[in-house]
Amino acid sequence: MSKLRILLADDHTMLREGLKMLVNAQSDMECVGEAGDGRAAFRMAQELQPDVVVMDVSMPELNGLKATEKLKSACPHIKVLTLTRHKDDGYLQQLLGAGVSGYVLKQSAASNLIDALRVVAAGGNYLDPAIAGKVMNNFARPHRKARGEAQAALTDREEEVLRLVAWGYSNKEIAARLSLSVKTVEAHKANATQKMGMQSRIDIVRYALLQGWLQDT
Repeated sequence: MSKLRILLADDHTMLREGLKMLVNAQSDMECVGEAGDGRAAFRMAQELQPDVVVMDVSMPELNGLKATEKLKSACPHIKVLTLTRHKDDGYLQQLLGAGVSGYVLKQSAASNLIDALRVVAAGGNYLDPAIAGKVMNNFARPHRKARGEAQAALTDREEEVLRLVAWGYSNKEIAARLSLSVKTVEAHKANATQKMGMQSRIDIVRYALLQGWLQDT
């Protein structure tokens, strides 16, 4: 069984060394590279093609948000896990919109990061337990009233596609998984988001949180 290939991106050398030791101590993981800034992280991710990039938010040259946007555009199959000290929803929403699959606080236990890496590598999404409850409550407020009507309006296939989008799969990956064409997937996604009044991936993840879909990954 091949190991999960992890690229670490953080501008603090001591933290990277600690993360490298933690990752390499796992029997199913290996650190394949380290980057000290966002620009290097983007370049190395393209070259090394890791399964997951652990990305800090505040880095020189190119911050984690911009690096994630560039990476997900160039290599959508590579998963990005944010590792940050920021707890506020603003950062989380921006990063979810950029395409991250996980969000872990630097203050958390090392076991949370390892759990997150495995979940994200398997195609799931992960929110740090320290912020998950708060995020769900905040996301729920503007959507409680319309949630029942929106869910009832979705066909089984539309819900299936939307669930996979929330889990972080690209349209191409969803098409392969469901034996559909990419155009058909795009049509189901467009129909579902139109019915539910969604404008972005953030809205899809919000709805997925309310439905408990992210807990199934």
